[in-house]
Amino acid sequence: MDFGFTTAAYVVAAILFILSLGGLSGQESAKRAVWYGIVGMALAVVATLIGPGAGFWLLSLILIAGGGAIGYQLATKVQMTQMPELVAAMHSLVGLAAVFVGYNAHFELGNVLAMDEAARANLHGFAEL
Repeated sequence: MDFGFTTAAYVVAAILFILSLGGLSGQESAKRAVWYGIVGMALAVVATLIGPGAGFWLLSLILIAGGGAIGYQLATKVQMTQMPELVAAMHSLVGLAAVFVGYNAHFELGNVLAMDEAARANLHGFAEL
């Protein structure tokens, strides 16, 4: 997939996320706002899975399913009066995902910098980027 298409998909997803956050401030627009968020996240996930440097499809799908299962379990056990706890739990999972992405980028950059020029020319996927 081309960088231009992936970047455009991310920009559209970001706009949908902003619309979602803005719409959640009122009861009349909340239902539409939730759908903006759902479509934005689906677009971002698809762009990531088919974008440049994509790989490990099976692992990606397993991790997405695992995150969905954890989120579902937490959401069904939390009462309405415990919503701050649910939000905190979800934010901690997002933070953990960001840590893993950062570690992966750090290790991959170290691997690429340790190669000679001939080996770098044969790279593909995320390392090539």
